[in-house]
Amino acid sequence: MRFGYTETCLDHDTGTRHPETADRLRAIRRGLAKKYGVEYVDAEPASVEAVEAVHDPEYVEEVREFCAEGGGNWDPDTVAVEATWDAALASAGLAQWAAEAALSGDDGRETPFSLGRPPGHHAVSDDAMGFCFFNNAAVAAQATLDAGTTESVAIFDWDVHHGNGTQEIFEDRGDVLYLSIHEQGLYPGTGEGDETGEGPGEGTTLNAPLVAGADDADYRHALDRLIVPALARFDPDLLIVSAGFDAHRHDPISRMRVSTDGYGSFTLALREFSEETDIPLAFVLEGGYGLDTLSDGVAMVHEVFDGHEPLEPDGEPTDATRDLVDELRERHGLGS
Repeated sequence: MRFGYTETCLDHDTGTRHPETADRLRAIRRGLAKKYGVEYVDAEPASVEAVEAVHDPEYVEEVREFCAEGGGNWDPDTVAVEATWDAALASAGLAQWAAEAALSGDDGRETPFSLGRPPGHHAVSDDAMGFCFFNNAAVAAQATLDAGTTESVAIFDWDVHHGNGTQEIFEDRGDVLYLSIHEQGLYPGTGEGDETGEGPGEGTTLNAPLVAGADDADYRHALDRLIVPALARFDPDLLIVSAGFDAHRHDPISRMRVSTDGYGSFTLALREFSEETDIPLAFVLEGGYGLDTLSDGVAMVHEVFDGHEPLEPDGEPTDATRDLVDELRERHGLGS
């Protein structure tokens, strides 16, 4: 794979006790150093105009001023320093690069993966939260729509937390499909199955809140029976994966049971879907707070695009997952 990366993102200093630190990117780089075929690409930071395409200009200016004055605690979870402004623009720019690279034909072993921080999927149009300042995947999606290189974009979020920011930004839009598999009831407490979009965006939000303890088989069932059929029906010009790795069974802040091979299985399903439909595919890093599990997860995604075949999920999905998927298939008109 080709990984977007810049040292600027390391300068966003959240302190030694915070879960989201620069050590996350360092761990990923160490893990990928052992793999074949890894390429790193720097990218231009996002412009203020690109960020303001999905965030209120007054909020963007508030972030700039907050950082210029030295930062601090935006809220109990979301921390900034002076360098956070440049890091946030760099992170959004890396996501833009990934989307543009995919649309330019980078696929297979050159599939783009943006390794930026701070992450983005909790950032709503007018506020920072959940470690996130600017919504990287949303900035990238909107940039392609504004440039006319796409007419529709799908964002699939497999982070263990619901991407409330991405949903909020696009929930009244018909040109962006937002899909999420996440742990029910976990921060930020959004993402219920009956949240399906508003107005022109009705039907373009699909949430699959799985109960705590869901494993590879549960996730793969939801992916095969719900996410992929919804993607196929929407037929986007670009698919962006908001790739968090905090549903891993050894991640410190979730209760899910996904394995490293599970992430490989999800990646394989999306790679095959992309190849069968010719829909460009890009990955954007979100969460993942166990350094070993994060680096192993990203390395597994890379290995799948390098030809590795991960182990298929062992066991069967729970009745709770089957019932949820059946309910959501009916709600979204995907069949019984």
